Amino acid sequence: MASTLLYRQLAVNLQQNLRLSTPSYRCISKAATKSSPDLEFDGPSMKTEVPGPRSRELTKQLDKIQNTGAINFFCNYEESRGNYLVDVDGNRMLDLYTQISSIPIGYNHPALLKVMQNPQNLSAFVNRPALGILPPENFPGNLLDALLSIAPKGLRKIQTMACGSCSNENAYKAAFIWYRCKERGNMKPTKEDLDSCLINQAPGCPEFSILSFMGGFHGRTLGCLATTHSKAVHKLDVPTFDWPIAPFPRLRYPLEEFVRENAQEEARCLEEVEDLIVKYRKKGKTVAGIVVEPIQSEGGDNHASTDFFKKLRDIAKKHGCVFHVDEVQTGGGGTGKFWAHEHWGMDDPADIVSFSKKMLTGGYFHKDELTPAEPYRIFNTWMGDPSKNLLLNEVLNVIQTENLLDEVSRAGKVLMDGLYDFQARYPHLLSAARGQGTFLAIDVRDEATRNNLIIKARNKGVVLGGCGERSIRFRPTLVFKQHHAHVFLNIFNDILAEYK
Repeated sequence: MASTLLYRQLAVNLQQNLRLSTPSYRCISKAATKSSPDLEFDGPSMKTEVPGPRSRELTKQLDKIQNTGAINFFCNYEESRGNYLVDVDGNRMLDLYTQISSIPIGYNHPALLKVMQNPQNLSAFVNRPALGILPPENFPGNLLDALLSIAPKGLRKIQTMACGSCSNENAYKAAFIWYRCKERGNMKPTKEDLDSCLINQAPGCPEFSILSFMGGFHGRTLGCLATTHSKAVHKLDVPTFDWPIAPFPRLRYPLEEFVRENAQEEARCLEEVEDLIVKYRKKGKTVAGIVVEPIQSEGGDNHASTDFFKKLRDIAKKHGCVFHVDEVQTGGGGTGKFWAHEHWGMDDPADIVSFSKKMLTGGYFHKDELTPAEPYRIFNTWMGDPSKNLLLNEVLNVIQTENLLDEVSRAGKVLMDGLYDFQARYPHLLSAARGQGTFLAIDVRDEATRNNLIIKARNKGVVLGGCGERSIRFRPTLVFKQHHAHVFLNIFNDILAEYK
């Protein structure tokens, strides 16, 4: 009876959300004509500045019980749909930031609402299991249907987690466990190992390390913070580990004009990686793994060439290090391929690939040998969320049936062409347009101007995000299409004109 009542109430709420308006996009340019109808708004609509009075009132309320310094504005998620985010003051904005790159197919997508309406799925949303000890009957099948259907090349094992940080944190643990077992000759731990680990001493707690890169971001938990080097505020006042930090290439743009210089920069960074591995081995802090993002996202959308990543992979193999590709932000299709590392064209690209954000759940794919022999080595209470697997399965269906990766490439070309045009017309403001698919960024002349442009765009109905010292990053949904790109470009062009 209780479940029936709950479902009825849920169905009523969902039916209210499904009342979608008739599309009425204006044709912004010849290139902006629509290929199919879209069940969303016809454009931005602004009633107040952002944050508006209701948002400011709610911020004051929340500030009494927690820090609100990072809050931009409060949202009305019930009224948001597709590529448009609505705030509590009734402002409707084209969202090119999408909850820090974590909305795959738009707000209130009908396919996802149907998943919620299905009575057979209700239990997954109501009863959250401790997956490590008491998984539901359909858990193996759901993993095969969803996550393992898009497993990176060569990786057939999956460990689910709840978020990006805990995905990376546990992936580091898996790398350490594997490396120590290899050193031990795959023998069982000794009594000395077991006793010493309880008091944080060797040999039970070996002095291993993970090599990371300046500008990288891998999370905010303790181990992840040791590999995060994007902003001081993330790390300040928190104790950390003495782990090696290599320089990441700082490429010069346009790439075609700096081929020699960029090749030299990448060679310098790779040489430093090898030097650090040797140096830390001599220090007794052996590098068990290397972690890298295909595109350093939080750190400024920093790119490197395919050749750089291939050589970095070779270095990891040469020195017996686990090669961990962090796809928490880059994974899920925004670059035009499901995994950004697919652009490298490698047969054996990684030993571990971590994910979250657009994937709706967290976790990491890994090679067979990185599965610990004993239980409870990689473990927590939830170890993910089966309800997110249901939603992800439907997201993957939508991506396939609607050919969304092709849409990403088409919309990305329009967006990138527009950014190229902007930097040509406003060279005193913008430079270094870069990216793949709709996973794009552009540099602004300084941080203050960048921040001001983001605020101006928001007040004109476009949500953008910053990254690095002075970059604007673009992270739209996979249902962001060419006409959405033109909506943004028209608005941003008007803003840039004010800076002449």
